[in-house]
Amino acid sequence: MADNASLMRRWFEEVWNQGREVTVDSMCAPDVIGYGQAEHGSDIHGPEHFKQFMRGFRAAFSEIHVQIHDSIEQGDKAVVRWTTTMKHSGPFLGIPATGKQVSVNGISIQQFKNGKIVAGWDNWDQLGLLVQLGAVPRAQFL
Repeated sequence: MADNASLMRRWFEEVWNQGREVTVDSMCAPDVIGYGQAEHGSDIHGPEHFKQFMRGFRAAFSEIHVQIHDSIEQGDKAVVRWTTTMKHSGPFLGIPATGKQVSVNGISIQQFKNGKIVAGWDNWDQLGLLVQLGAVPRAQFL
């Protein structure tokens, strides 16, 4: 069986870089929870709900590429630090498509049981994304 950090790398490669929904089904437990990952910080419950989220995100952003920089594994959890580059090609949070290439950094934690993802937490630079899209002005520092 693969280690949890390798499973996370597979998740990001197949789900986000390749857009493979079948990987969501094969890697997630039926009762998986994505904590705070849906609209307004609500949770994602189950593979079908995650695939709905994924479709919406991929409708707003194309040419998604996640690069994993670091991974740490402890017990039943793994953590990865990543950068995603993508093109804003559809509406996102009421912001019409800009066609801009954007880049965001984040950290994800996944918990595994019997080789399946049972829980996930993501923390990423959402403010930086909104600034790049022009929805929030850049801060001016002295």
